[in-house]
Amino acid sequence: MNIIGKRFYFFALSGLIILVGFISLATFGLRYGIEFSSGSIVRMNFEQAVELGDLRQELAGLGYGNALIQHTEAGDYIIRTHELTGEEKTALEEALAARFGQLQETEFNTVSPMVARETAQNAAIAVAVAAIGILLYITWAFHRMPKPFHYGSCAVIALIHDTLMALGIFSIIGGVLGWEVDLKFIIGILAVIGYSVNNTVVVFDRIRENQTLGVSPDFEVVVNRSLVETLSRSLNTSLTTLFVVLALMLFVGVSIQNFAAVLLIGVVAGTFSSIGIAPSLLVVWERGEWGRFWQWLPLHGKS
Repeated sequence: MNIIGKRFYFFALSGLIILVGFISLATFGLRYGIEFSSGSIVRMNFEQAVELGDLRQELAGLGYGNALIQHTEAGDYIIRTHELTGEEKTALEEALAARFGQLQETEFNTVSPMVARETAQNAAIAVAVAAIGILLYITWAFHRMPKPFHYGSCAVIALIHDTLMALGIFSIIGGVLGWEVDLKFIIGILAVIGYSVNNTVVVFDRIRENQTLGVSPDFEVVVNRSLVETLSRSLNTSLTTLFVVLALMLFVGVSIQNFAAVLLIGVVAGTFSSIGIAPSLLVVWERGEWGRFWQWLPLHGKS
């Protein structure tokens, strides 16, 4: 099974998916949750049935035409507006109660612009620190191998690949379903980083073992044999993880939908990158093939 020989196909497929993600990001962007863009969120339920269109019209009449409204499976309405004072929230609820009847507030959160900026900065720092830590750790773990920095760099590139895929696909989901990027999304990204690097390190460790055993003087042969030997382990681990994530999405519901969706995307992307991207990058770097991909594209499969 010549997996590594298809490396340019893997790169082309990844590039295509990431390109679609960039187009979606440019078109839809990301819908930032309250933690990153400030404002207030009120969650309420009405004793009487209320139509989404009627609620939207009433909010517009009250001066909240830009409010975002989400109807949950439990029958609650989640209303997001600009930052509300206590008096504004009370006035809003009284006006809605007068129009639609008795209501109950089940949740209220507000985030100031300053706190939102700090949260966004801390999230970016967390992701950056995780990537740098992984780079340093893998470089140290493989310091007895030739060119250990290659292993750390390829692992981090694979992590960036997985993150870009998650952002792009989530942008499409956000544009279609209105999902927002919140702290659960960031937690999901960090979990994906940890999961992805675990699979990648397993493959890299087998490469190290096979090089030590002197399986072949050809580095590409060593990498391909290592991939074949770890393939069933990688796929089995990913499938069992996918079953758990799907169960979370189906039975836990909207409260962790962002976390579960990012995990689902990340497990698939991380499995693909640990098999097709990170080891392939090692071979490309070792053989100095960085320019071959562009020569390969017009040849339709000749590498």
